[in-house]
Amino acid sequence: MKRRLFVASSLSALGLTACGPVKDSLTNGPFGHVLASAERLDHAVIGTRGMAREYRDADIDRDFRVNGLDTPSDATYGGLVKGKFNDYRLIVDGLAERPQKLSLPELRAAGDRTQITRHDCVEGWSAIGKWRGIPLGTVIAMAQPKTTARYCVFHCFDTDQTGQHYYESLDLKEAAHPQTLLALDLNDKPLDADHGAPVRLRIPTQLGYKSAKWVQRIELVADLRPIAAGGGGYWEDQGYEWFAGI
Repeated sequence: MKRRLFVASSLSALGLTACGPVKDSLTNGPFGHVLASAERLDHAVIGTRGMAREYRDADIDRDFRVNGLDTPSDATYGGLVKGKFNDYRLIVDGLAERPQKLSLPELRAAGDRTQITRHDCVEGWSAIGKWRGIPLGTVIAMAQPKTTARYCVFHCFDTDQTGQHYYESLDLKEAAHPQTLLALDLNDKPLDADHGAPVRLRIPTQLGYKSAKWVQRIELVADLRPIAAGGGGYWEDQGYEWFAGI
């Protein structure tokens, strides 16, 4: 059985999904030890060199499913939408020799890669989309990480019902994977608000919750533990795996 299907079916059996509350049994019960063991094995065996399968135009799901936290509705994000994201700037800072504030035209000028890859959700469903954007490694390199930087943390516009912002993280080796994108387009159109406009992370080699939407800032850090609950991501803080390789 493929690992992603094992994880999805196991989560479903426990009543757990990436869109609902995570129960204590995920982290404290025996299943938590299974997840922890699988994460270590995945990172050792899969690593970051494997390439996700790329598909044909005929395989694209034109009605690409929307899931996750609600589309941001606060004044800051609403103002950006109203202004067609002309005032948007992607901040890349933290342990950086050359911090960046990049507009959408600057991002598009920095690099261009298109891939048709499958989004695999921990809930058990998949969808194939055509993604166009900038290799994440290109943007990270522009900021010139300091020697102490080990991870990049993605801070997002969306929040849960308590007001906590969504966030995710990768180590710098994973960030440099050639298929890891900062996506600007989906299925030959600029991202719409529900799919993560203006910039979303796209990591076809890992489960969907790693592909954070509505990215507003990338922070280069030496350690993930001081951030939020220290797990390295919104769902990881509630028991999901930090390395979610398929």
